[in-house]
Amino acid sequence: MLLLDSTEQQMQSKGIYLPSPNLPLNGYVSVKQVGNLLYTAGQDCRVNGELQYKGKLGKDLTIEEGKHAAEIVMLNLLAAIKLHTGNLDEIKQVVKLLAFVNSTATFADQPLVIDGASALLIKSLGERGEHARSAVSANSLPYHTPIEIEMIVELK
Repeated sequence: MLLLDSTEQQMQSKGIYLPSPNLPLNGYVSVKQVGNLLYTAGQDCRVNGELQYKGKLGKDLTIEEGKHAAEIVMLNLLAAIKLHTGNLDEIKQVVKLLAFVNSTATFADQPLVIDGASALLIKSLGERGEHARSAVSANSLPYHTPIEIEMIVELK
């Protein structure tokens, strides 16, 4: 069992708890370190192996449901980073998020959906969580997940 670092203690004081990390489904790793940069694999909104939301924004899910799914994805990303580093205090800064939103052809509010992930990241890490970001539409995502996000993080 990994011990709580000061970042995670602060998160918990704000009611934010990391889930158990999701393990890769096939031949890849969840986090790849190159120098002092971490590149995460795309994460979805699974909790205990089960997708919490399925479908497309603009058809099956509301913006609020999409935001909640994006928050779950962000927690999964942070859990993967903690598993890799052993300590969220090692994060110097979040550099970039690349977010995919499973959307209908007419849905154009992808940035509003991904605001859920960005807000949670900044609430969790403060200034260290400020990041560049892309939020793009996807015609389809694996297993009908509504959101997939990958992240680049710089370590101390």
